[in-house]
Amino acid sequence: MELIALPDFPLVEPGDDLVALIRNALVTAGLELVSGDTLVVAQKIVSKAENRYVNLNEVVVGEKAATLATETGKDLRLVQLILDESVAVLRHRPGVLIVEHRNGYVHANAGIDQSNIEQHVDSPRALLLPKDPDASAARLRTGLGGNINVIINDTAGRAWRNGVMGFALGTAGFEPVVDLIGHQDMFGNILQITQVAVADELAAAASFVMGQADEATPVVLIRGARLSPSAKNSSSLIRQREHDLFR
Repeated sequence: MELIALPDFPLVEPGDDLVALIRNALVTAGLELVSGDTLVVAQKIVSKAENRYVNLNEVVVGEKAATLATETGKDLRLVQLILDESVAVLRHRPGVLIVEHRNGYVHANAGIDQSNIEQHVDSPRALLLPKDPDASAARLRTGLGGNINVIINDTAGRAWRNGVMGFALGTAGFEPVVDLIGHQDMFGNILQITQVAVADELAAAASFVMGQADEATPVVLIRGARLSPSAKNSSSLIRQREHDLFR
């Protein structure tokens, strides 16, 4: 399996055609998509193209946000945005809010970010996650020919583990979770609970190749991953609340 970061990807602005930018980057890299390829696209450039910017000076702060801002030491306006993008606050401490995003994933600060975006002193901005990452992934897949797989990835922390790692925020074209229950292991034992989050594994691998700072490589081509075609999307990666032992 190969992972190839597309070099010299341009800065993305609201309204940009990501399909066209990716096609140009492939040409520059001397690459051509073939059936079965997987493209992993960083959430940030999807959000930028979809103009998910918010001017913090335009945020109206409510009472709950003001209270949480005091308890966490975070900017009142950012806290309000986090609440707006979430359905529940699960935990909080100074510096962070752990929330359930309206799309179902549990992570810090509703994925709202201020890194790697241009800031203006008089009008600071924040960048929200795409409204519907699975729909965004599906549009990219269709625009790029429809015979490939697409993952939109982001990074998040994990319970009981230091550091962040990549995970699949949106998917299109393949089975995100491979169910091995009922299969035999190498000694003939029947697997009882094994389900493999292949979308997250590929998202993490691509995240490692992308980097987290000034690398400017937000698109990674994965070639050779054997994935099962499926109409399912990233929602199958989210554990249902009744099976979640930690909420």
